Amino acid sequence: MQMLWTLVGVVAAVLPGAAAPVTNQDVTRIARQPHLLTITVPAAVNLGSTFPGSSISRQLGEVRVSDKRGGQNTVWTATVAATDFTTPGGGPARQIPRSRFSYWSGQATTTAGSGTRVPGQATSAQAQSLGGPRTAFSKTSGNGNNTTAWRPTLIVAVPTTAVGGAYTGTITHSVA
Repeated sequence: MQMLWTLVGVVAAVLPGAAAPVTNQDVTRIARQPHLLTITVPAAVNLGSTFPGSSISRQLGEVRVSDKRGGQNTVWTATVAATDFTTPGGGPARQIPRSRFSYWSGQATTTAGSGTRVPGQATSAQAQSLGGPRTAFSKTSGNGNNTTAWRPTLIVAVPTTAVGGAYTGTITHSVA
């Protein structure tokens, strides 16, 4: 008998049955001068339900970088990282390692201001494992104030050995 799982995330959780949203602890990151370069992310995302041994894929919602530094050559890099997702009780059967998560940023959904924006993973075929930090998006040239937004997708491959339960973890976006 297989157990049905529900993944909740940006930060994800696995619950048998209905899932409650989990909040993202990394809503804003600031680099250089305060409030001049910021990143905002969705507060919570419900990834839905799936069975052990299968995968689930969901958009995480809008991620937005706002750069109000104004000067010349205002470049930045947004990075994404993950923790393992776990459920209470401990042990390997109660953990989904972050290496089983794949992330792809997709193209920018909105931009303002000058400059070249480069997605970390433009298509699903370019999805990368979150076993380590990855570039989510970058601005490689341009001057003046600017904003860039995208809607990344997270793919979670649930191990066949995982037990049913509420799995939680964190997906963190930062910018510098």
